Amino acid sequence: MKKMLGIGFWELIARIILRNRIVILSGIVLITIFMVFQWKNIKFTHTEANLIPADDKVNVDYNKFLKNFGEEGNLIVIATKDPKLFTPKVYQAWSQLMNTIKSHKEVSLVISVDNLQSLSKNDSLQTFELKPFVNKSKVNDENYLKTIKADLFAKLPFYEGLLFNKKSGAVRSAIYLDKKIVNTIARKEYVLNDLIPEIEKFENETGIDLHTSGMPYIRTLNAKTIIDEIGLFIGAALLVTSLIFFFFFRSFRATLISLVIVIIGVMWSFGTLAMLGYEITVLTALVPTLVIVIGIPNCIFFINKYHQEYQKHANKAKSLQRVITKTGTATLMTNVTTAFGFATFIATNNTLLVEFGVVTSINIVLIYLLCLLIIPTFFSYIPPPIPRHLGHLEREYLTSFMNWIVRTVKYNRVGVYITAVILLIFGIIGIYEMKISGSLIEDMPKKTNFFEDIRFFEKEFDGVMPLEIMIDTKKKNGAMKLTNLRRMEDLEETITDIPELSKPISIVSIAKSFNQAYYNGNPDFYALPSSNEEFALLPYIKNSLKNTKENQLKSYITSDGSIARITTFIKDENGEKMKAIEEQLRNKINKIFPSPRYEVIITGKASVFQKGTKYLLDNLLSSLLFAFLITAGLVAIMFRSFKMVLVSIIPNLLPLLMTAGLMGFLGIPLKPSTILVFGIAFGMSVDDTLRFLAQYRLELSRNEWKIKKSVFATFDDAGISMFYTSIVLFFGFSVFMLSSFGGTIALGGLVALTLFFGMLSNLVLLPSLVLTLNKALANEQEFIEPIIDILEHTDEELDELEKKNN
Repeated sequence: MKKMLGIGFWELIARIILRNRIVILSGIVLITIFMVFQWKNIKFTHTEANLIPADDKVNVDYNKFLKNFGEEGNLIVIATKDPKLFTPKVYQAWSQLMNTIKSHKEVSLVISVDNLQSLSKNDSLQTFELKPFVNKSKVNDENYLKTIKADLFAKLPFYEGLLFNKKSGAVRSAIYLDKKIVNTIARKEYVLNDLIPEIEKFENETGIDLHTSGMPYIRTLNAKTIIDEIGLFIGAALLVTSLIFFFFFRSFRATLISLVIVIIGVMWSFGTLAMLGYEITVLTALVPTLVIVIGIPNCIFFINKYHQEYQKHANKAKSLQRVITKTGTATLMTNVTTAFGFATFIATNNTLLVEFGVVTSINIVLIYLLCLLIIPTFFSYIPPPIPRHLGHLEREYLTSFMNWIVRTVKYNRVGVYITAVILLIFGIIGIYEMKISGSLIEDMPKKTNFFEDIRFFEKEFDGVMPLEIMIDTKKKNGAMKLTNLRRMEDLEETITDIPELSKPISIVSIAKSFNQAYYNGNPDFYALPSSNEEFALLPYIKNSLKNTKENQLKSYITSDGSIARITTFIKDENGEKMKAIEEQLRNKINKIFPSPRYEVIITGKASVFQKGTKYLLDNLLSSLLFAFLITAGLVAIMFRSFKMVLVSIIPNLLPLLMTAGLMGFLGIPLKPSTILVFGIAFGMSVDDTLRFLAQYRLELSRNEWKIKKSVFATFDDAGISMFYTSIVLFFGFSVFMLSSFGGTIALGGLVALTLFFGMLSNLVLLPSLVLTLNKALANEQEFIEPIIDILEHTDEELDELEKKNN
């Protein structure tokens, strides 16, 4: 490896780049055109993230439910509390809205006040008949509509919690989409192009505000917001990073070429997504912005090095060559470690994170190659830098900051260690205050109307996030037996007693409505029949279901009658309650549905997501440990010293602990978005560590292994680049705080904060540790010629090589 990446190798690379500039630029243009043509294959996700592997029991159970009952998340609800709904003009507009919605091929069923069917008994035929609840010839009579409202609330308990809230007077309609289109683009097109315009038309005509929600609606608007924010992030990142870049370098040419490089990188990132066939999700949507945020620091490092070299000998050709030969391996290794930081997500065995890790790590390497190829080529064609361009190397605010760092490290290392220990204790205490959130909606944009509507339905109808219980009796028609219906009723009573859950819907409710109809609609008989009543009811039920195209029970029981389903909805105020809720339900289930006689599965999107968050936490902690091991391995290979491994890990571990502590004290929970912070921040922060150690090793050889002199000389060369790149990364990740998604805001803010801590740690704690722990290392034989020698090369070595080549 030493020979492969040694001085001769990078001398060859520099010669190839500078002698084949036209070919290289032409190749980049052709690749960019190819990548742009791939954009037509870009796909956007139409499903929510499933954070659990396909073979995990949680997913196996969920898929078993889907196999028996189909897609659960196909319900859209529209509601209002406005009493004017039951006035002739508004009621007719409402009826028209429901009829229009029902006419679309994407809709399989609409249940609304205007089309309700009530069961009535026909003794002569021994059957139940469905009759319209509303007489449409009387809907122009306001008194009749008031009667309809009163009868709805008093005489139809089956629909309480489904279509109305008796206490508040809220009324809603239930719209069931065709299950085949729920996870396709057809769902998105219907919601955006048909449903929303029709709702807006009703609101404009009547002046009544409607509340709309349900998983298909939420998922559609959530995905639309993700797509809309991609452009916002890219634009904001380009603006912020370019302004900071220009402020540092005061050069339009340097700023322009850096923008060109990252824009090409963004184009390649979209092309990579399309080529790999990955969908744009809430995570992969961040990749183009990450390319900008990571690419600009690369540009800073290369251009800053070019300016430093030119300031030394005022020879443009030699400066460009030495940008490559002196820093080639150092920049390669820092980018590789960043790529490794993201690549650790591949080990999570989760499709969403694997795709994010693959695309991000590939594009980090690609943006590095673009910087390596384009920057020397571009500066070879333009005039050399003028004194104004080099002024940033000696700017007063920068030299004052670096002098403060040097004084602190030189005279106050004890204070540095005391501060580090205090911050370590702070972080550890804060970690114990951290909570895990499995909320489906916590990261959704809270300033949008659809988020406010979610809260409305949580208040009025106890939520819109489905929780399913599937009961397998293992006997044909077992779910229809009265004994099992009573067991299900017992379980439903437990569900009703849990404040976070809505009124359950199941075959039990239908059986109760049949019994009520048998007693001529008397709501006092909305209950399961007795054993004697069961025999009387049975002929009516069989005759009612016979020869009907739509079996009224099929949504709640399988065709052979062996498996039943209980559906409830959960308030998503706090995902951490899910575990306690499931434990309470499971305790009841174990008593009334003993195994192996019965098999009962608790599933649904809300449950799967909460368990996915726990799975993600476990796996990302493992991947973070893997990242630590990779970094430790690289340092061990380079320095052949366990002490240097400690020196490299500690300054990067402390910022992570501080951020975790802040999350605990500020009440920011661990969730999919915030868990990602640690892997991303570590992968990027360790770059500064390796850069500092590489330069320090060079300075040791230059300064006759004098440790103090070498450490402080390292600040002169690497300190400025570390400061510049850290500032760019801080503000670059801060642009994610412009998002309307809570998770993206947390991700951007926490990564930026962690990287800022990381910069201070690498500039203060790292050199302090080197001075304290590295004294013995400078005299160890194995440290004299380790593989780190390949990272930087002295001017004398390069001059000697150039003479040999000439």
